[in-house]
Amino acid sequence: MSTEEVHAAARRAKEAGYELATATRATKDAALEAMAVALATHEEAVLAANAADVARAEGSGTPANIVDRLRLTPERLAQMAEGLREVAALPDPVGEVVRGGTLANGLELRQVRVPFGVVGMIYEARPNVTADAAGICLKSGNSVLLRGSSSARESNTAIVAALREAVVEAGLPADVVQLVPGDTHESVKALMRARGLVDVLIPRGGAGLISSVVEESTVPVIETGVGNCHVYVDASADLDKALAIVVNAKTHRTSVCNAAESLLVHADVADDFLPQVIDALAERDVTIHGDARFGEYDGVVAVTDEDYATEYLSLDIAAAVVDDLEAAINHIRTFSSGHSDAIVTESQSAARRFVAAVDSAAVLVNASTRFTDGGEFGFGAEIGISTQKLHARGPMGLPEMTSTKYVVTGDGHVR
Repeated sequence: MSTEEVHAAARRAKEAGYELATATRATKDAALEAMAVALATHEEAVLAANAADVARAEGSGTPANIVDRLRLTPERLAQMAEGLREVAALPDPVGEVVRGGTLANGLELRQVRVPFGVVGMIYEARPNVTADAAGICLKSGNSVLLRGSSSARESNTAIVAALREAVVEAGLPADVVQLVPGDTHESVKALMRARGLVDVLIPRGGAGLISSVVEESTVPVIETGVGNCHVYVDASADLDKALAIVVNAKTHRTSVCNAAESLLVHADVADDFLPQVIDALAERDVTIHGDARFGEYDGVVAVTDEDYATEYLSLDIAAAVVDDLEAAINHIRTFSSGHSDAIVTESQSAARRFVAAVDSAAVLVNASTRFTDGGEFGFGAEIGISTQKLHARGPMGLPEMTSTKYVVTGDGHVR
């Protein structure tokens, strides 16, 4: 693989993007339906390719949570197809008028949504992201260059082959969906340095991947995904609600960025709540890394600042008892990744203070952090969850995958 091969793919994507940018919604929706059908048609080939990836990962000692992200099943493949159909059912953001009106001089001014152009996706393990990203980019009028991890190379190759066949059937250029050539870091670096050919890069994976892309890329980057998420149980919390929320946020699915990684409990309810939550988490094989108050109970291991800063993505949780709401807020300000943080409380004033003071992409009141998700928010399949503040923040659906331009219409106006 050479840099020129990657840049040649980007040039093909840019050329194909010109046609995609002006495609009608009907054409794009037909392509998405064809892509969904193609996943079913090519199910045997995709699952066989995935089985080879999974076997190689297990053989090399890859952690179980990463293998879970990598593994496809007929059910997960069907969910990928359904995700494409859900995107097809959503409104087309391209051409939407964000604002507009007639100026005092008679000029008509409209700010309208337009595609970015070429989107590069750099992501780890999950081959479902391949279909999700292709579908969202296509619907929003963007060509996409997909660079999954080498661990999923066989899976991604099979999926992209099926998707490219489908978009051609729908009358669009195959190169609106491409896998980046090569599976070494050099191909990633070439994509990150394709300024002028690639309009935006979106890394989706662990902290190491995201920081590497942000620091090394000359292409604009939208950061996504690192989720050191907290649940804080306030003094006025309904403890039954709190227990259900903590267990769901931690154990519903551990390998995702909106799973809870830290638990904070107000000192006033610690005596009542700690025995309940420790038992409930222990029943689900969760290891609690706790402070001195949690450490009074069997099975709790001592916590460190490194634990508080960790996105475990496993059956582990860091835990502490805090003196008051402000102590909880200060802890979250220190250790949160700015993804999703939740408070369980029956106090409106505590909820208002928490929502105002916690600076995260999603702040939840009496709800599990697992709800921070494009599908759960009603956006359809998401490209990722942005934890930065420029351009997009939170779950990135179709509108977040567009830029805007101004259309100015006059009648011989001169200045």
